[in-house]
Amino acid sequence: MSSSDAGHSLKAADWFGQPRGLTILFLTDMWEQFSFYGMRALLVYYMIKQLLIPQQQASLIYGLYAACVFLTPLIGGAIADRWLGRKTAVVLGGLIMACGHFVMAFEPLFYPALIMIASGNGLFMPSLPGQIDGLYSHDDPRRRSAYNVYYVGINLGAFLAPLVAGTIGEIYGWHWGFGVAGIGMVIGLLTYLAGGRYLPVDERTVRRAKPERDVSTATSEGWTRKAVFDRFVLLLSIAACVVVFRGAYEQIGNTVALWLDQGVDRSVSARWAVPLTWFQALNPLEVFLFSPVLISLWTRRAAVNKEPSSIVKMWTGAILVACSYGLLALVAWWSSAHGVRSRWLWLMVFFVVMTIGELHILPVGLGLFGRLAPHSFSATTIATWYLAGFFGNLLAGWLGGFWSDIGHGLFFSLVAALALGGGLLLLTLRRWAGRVEAQA
Repeated sequence: MSSSDAGHSLKAADWFGQPRGLTILFLTDMWEQFSFYGMRALLVYYMIKQLLIPQQQASLIYGLYAACVFLTPLIGGAIADRWLGRKTAVVLGGLIMACGHFVMAFEPLFYPALIMIASGNGLFMPSLPGQIDGLYSHDDPRRRSAYNVYYVGINLGAFLAPLVAGTIGEIYGWHWGFGVAGIGMVIGLLTYLAGGRYLPVDERTVRRAKPERDVSTATSEGWTRKAVFDRFVLLLSIAACVVVFRGAYEQIGNTVALWLDQGVDRSVSARWAVPLTWFQALNPLEVFLFSPVLISLWTRRAAVNKEPSSIVKMWTGAILVACSYGLLALVAWWSSAHGVRSRWLWLMVFFVVMTIGELHILPVGLGLFGRLAPHSFSATTIATWYLAGFFGNLLAGWLGGFWSDIGHGLFFSLVAALALGGGLLLLTLRRWAGRVEAQA
C-alpha cells in the first residue's frame, strides 16, 4: 500500500482530526518517553548520591549514555529497513528496553542496563516515527504539521515521568523509580500491538509480497540518484548544525539538574520545597501549552503563503535557546555576587523560553527529515536525524565536565554561545534547504 492509499483509506476513520494510526504511534511513544525520562530524571542523582560516582565522571557517563541513545538508531534503522521491518523492530526494541529498565534496579548491573536500554532504543526510536508519513496522502494538508502533533502527544509521557517515576525514586528509593519506568515501557508495547491494524503496511511486507517490484531503491519512487544524493547531503549538513545546538540543549538533564540541587532555592514555604525531579516536568508541560499556539500560527501563515521555512524556524529556535541560557548566566552571576541561592521562579522563565525554542527545532527538524526521506529508507533517514543527538550529547557530556571547575555564570554563558553558534550555522543553509523542501 502506498502512502497515498494509506492516507485515503484511513481518512474516514480519523480520531481528533488525524488518522487513527497517529494516535497509536504517539501513545506508544508517550509510554516510551515516560520510561526514558523517568529514568533520566533520576540518573545523575542516582550516580552521585547512591553509586558515589564523582560529579565529573557522572556527567561524562550521562553524556556517553545519552549519546549512545542517539547513535544506535543509525544501526537499528538500517536493520529495520533491510531485514526486520519497522513493526518487528519496534516490538523487539521495546522488549529489550523494558528489560533494561528493570535491570537498572540492580546496582551491579548498572552498566549492562544502560547498554540494553540504548541498544533497544536503536531499533525502537527510528522505526516508530518512520511510519507517520505513510498515514497521509501526499496532498493531505495535515501532513506538514503531523510531526508537531506527534511531538505534543509523546510529551505527555515526558511530563508524567518526573512526577511519577521521579517522585517515587526520590522518595521511596531509586530502584522503585527505575521499575516504574520499565512498567511504562511494557504499557507502550501493549498499546502498539493493540493498535497495529491502524498503521500503514510495512515496506518489508510489500517487498516479500511483490518481489518482482523494486521498491527498495529510491529511484523506483521516481527520484534520480543525484536528487537522492542531494537530499542526503542537505540532511547531513542540517544534522551537523544541530550537533552544536544539542550540546547546549542537552544540559537540561545534566548541569541544569545539578544547578537545581546546588544553586537554586526550591522552597515554597517554610515547610515544603519543590522536589528536584518535578522541574523536569516543566519542559513537556510547556510543550502542551505552546505547541497548539505555534501550529495555529504557522497554519494561518501557510494559508497566505507566508509560513517560514523549516530552516528559518530552526534558526529562530536556536536563538531562543541561547537567550534562555543567557538568562541563567545572568541569574547565576547575580546570585554568586550576593552569596545567595537563585529563586526557583527564574527556572520557570528559563523553561518557557527554552521550550518555545525547542519547538522551533526538534519537531520541525524531525518533520523535515521525515518528508525528505525515501519511503523505502525512512527509518534510516530519520536515524540520521538522531545521529545529531549522538554527537550533540557527546559534546554536552564533555562540556558538563567543566561544571565544577568554572563559575556557574561563565558556564551558562558558554552554553548560550554554543546554541547561538548552532543557529548561525543553520542560517547558512537557508536557501539550499528552502529549494529542496519546496520540491518535497
